[in-house]
Amino acid sequence: MPLALLALAIGAFGIGTTEFVIMGLLPEVAADFDVSIPLAGYLVTGYALGVVLGAPLMTALGTKISRKRMLMLLMGLFIVGNVLSALAPAFGVMLAGRIVASLAHGAFFGIGSVVAAELVAPEKKAGAIAMMFTGLTVANVVGVPLGTLVGQSFGWRVTFGIVAALGVVGLLGVAKLVPDLPKPEGVRLRHELAAFRNVQVLLAMAMTVLGFGGVFAAITYITPMMTDVAGYADSSVTWLLVLFGLGMVGGNLIGGKFADRALMPMLYVSLGALAVVLGLFTFTAHNKIAAAVTIALVGALGFATVPPLQKRVLDQAAGAPTLASAVNIGAFNLGNALAAWLGGVVISAGLGYTAPNWVGALLAASALVLAFVSAGLERRPGSAGRVVASGVPTATALAVATSRR
Repeated sequence: MPLALLALAIGAFGIGTTEFVIMGLLPEVAADFDVSIPLAGYLVTGYALGVVLGAPLMTALGTKISRKRMLMLLMGLFIVGNVLSALAPAFGVMLAGRIVASLAHGAFFGIGSVVAAELVAPEKKAGAIAMMFTGLTVANVVGVPLGTLVGQSFGWRVTFGIVAALGVVGLLGVAKLVPDLPKPEGVRLRHELAAFRNVQVLLAMAMTVLGFGGVFAAITYITPMMTDVAGYADSSVTWLLVLFGLGMVGGNLIGGKFADRALMPMLYVSLGALAVVLGLFTFTAHNKIAAAVTIALVGALGFATVPPLQKRVLDQAAGAPTLASAVNIGAFNLGNALAAWLGGVVISAGLGYTAPNWVGALLAASALVLAFVSAGLERRPGSAGRVVASGVPTATALAVATSRR
């Protein structure tokens, strides 16, 4: 069991590296292709939108094969996309490579979350999901800073070549260590689609879009913000990204631990604190020490929301969770795309490199409002006994039905 979770974490490490490393290399890529920083930001937006589209598409295409085989195919697609990015002769080709790689992202984490949850006892599901996402967070401590350093020293193309090699390691890990779990009997694509008729599933996904979008509003433009506003040298971006990654690792593990105990309170605290910290970042970005502390807090609070949001989707779509799980990963990246775009808009409007921080604060605050709405709906009489239209009962409905026997 631990080895299987390790294999999923290895794949997550490679995916996390390619997703986030571009933020530290935006100036280099923009200069190489002779485009502006906001235009280069489309490499973040394009990747995120590819995850949004690829999550349901690739998951639906994979319903006929085992989850393990699908995970292997997704890692193969990830390798192809990063090789294309590394060899891109023009900005449009690199954007295409980013999109190809992104098609694997949502389905890998979505299917991987389901597999991780099936490997442990019910009371440890969020912790298992967090363990898989640890690969993504560790990528921000090790993979992203090293990738940024390599890109600044030897060229960003070398970085993406290394990322492709990480994909090969991830593919071998899945092939060797992940068990070939049997598919659930009687669950078809129509059952998976019917989970989206559950309002709690949709609310959880909306929280995902807005909450994690708040993180990306600030972090997408972290390099120009820290160099032009805080006064850091270009070389300092590497260790600032390490601080962000360390925050992510801690927040992810804390979120996984407390989501198994008190899921909604964990969301209230993390989303509320995230909104406050992002708002303060507009001011702390002008001071080197305060900016560094804030970056770590943004990483911690942002990723503290990931395990509880992913577990809530799995709980509410119980019985046919694979597609909903994958689409929720897409929701994280829809938030990333929305935030990166909004951040570029306010910067292009002349509001400065700190403006995306208050955009992120508003997004996180909106997610907190939805969390209270979701909890309020759940407390309504009769809401606990609702059943997903597919005929596959939710975990809450099963518990209520059992208690009434």
